[in-house]
Amino acid sequence: MDLQILDRVINDNAIGWDSLRGSSILVTGGTGLVGSVIVRVLLRANEVLGLDTAVTIVTRDSSRAGEVFGALADQIRVITSDIKNIDKIKGDYDYIIHCAAVTDSKSMITKPVETIDLSYNGTLATLKLASQQHVKGMVYISSMEIYGVTDKSMNPISEKKLGYVDLTNVRSSYQESKRICELLCNSYAQEYGVPVMSARLAQTFGFGVRKTEGRIFAQFAKAAMEGSDIVLHTRGESVGNYVDTLDMAAAVLLLLTRGTPGQAYNVANESNSCMIREMAQLVADNIAGGKTGIVYDIPESNVHGYAPDTAMRLDASRLRELGWSPRFSLEDMYRNMMDYWKEV
Repeated sequence: MDLQILDRVINDNAIGWDSLRGSSILVTGGTGLVGSVIVRVLLRANEVLGLDTAVTIVTRDSSRAGEVFGALADQIRVITSDIKNIDKIKGDYDYIIHCAAVTDSKSMITKPVETIDLSYNGTLATLKLASQQHVKGMVYISSMEIYGVTDKSMNPISEKKLGYVDLTNVRSSYQESKRICELLCNSYAQEYGVPVMSARLAQTFGFGVRKTEGRIFAQFAKAAMEGSDIVLHTRGESVGNYVDTLDMAAAVLLLLTRGTPGQAYNVANESNSCMIREMAQLVADNIAGGKTGIVYDIPESNVHGYAPDTAMRLDASRLRELGWSPRFSLEDMYRNMMDYWKEV
């Protein structure tokens, strides 16, 4: 596989690469999309910059490492563990990137208790480990869903603006667990001095997305490749905020080395914010070249677990003030993802 696209991150001078030189980095959820792309970037940095970082991932299924990383798996230490027991693992770590979480919308509805349990207790155990290890930096992977339902008048949404979360809706298990985990991180930063920051990711895709991905952006891409219609199960009026996987990795590594402990940062390319139906039209016109149409099939109940419609547009100025600058447009994100699919 041609990994030169990763050099777009490697050449980012805003990242404190020298701080990572010779260090040991632990990535939870290392075989998931976010974790695996960050790991690939770190391994590429070892190759190109000679960082000599030791990368360890935590996963529930050790066989997944070979499936996700292929030959690169030999360069990674793999620990098989329940994330809720991570504070008991052995090893010395300078940095931690905590990615492990439930990300499947349907599971948030069918297993809300497990969603909350994994988020809270997994994050608590990871913070305990970070405190025990006296890490130099930790990034908690949060989500833009933490904002809940916001009003247009609140736009642009900075990190201090929170919307409404309906606690009678079990789908809120995800949003509310992200909120308590961020508070837990900030509490560890204040009480125990753990240098942890939260990265509130926008919808993230591009290089590294697996062909089996079923979320809406992947459905659009597959329709374009097959020449079939894009099917929308909502009116498509919800505003989506997006960021490329490589821009995300650059942001997380920047925060790891230069972020302010106890702070949250929006990770979004503001130029990529648009309504779902606008994204569908972009794919139909620019990616599929007009060979794909758009049809609506809206179910009577929310069986797919879609989040409530939102008009939220994220403000990433706090992150940009650290030197982050996204490189990939929404169209680039689709092309990066589809090019990756052709190679794997």
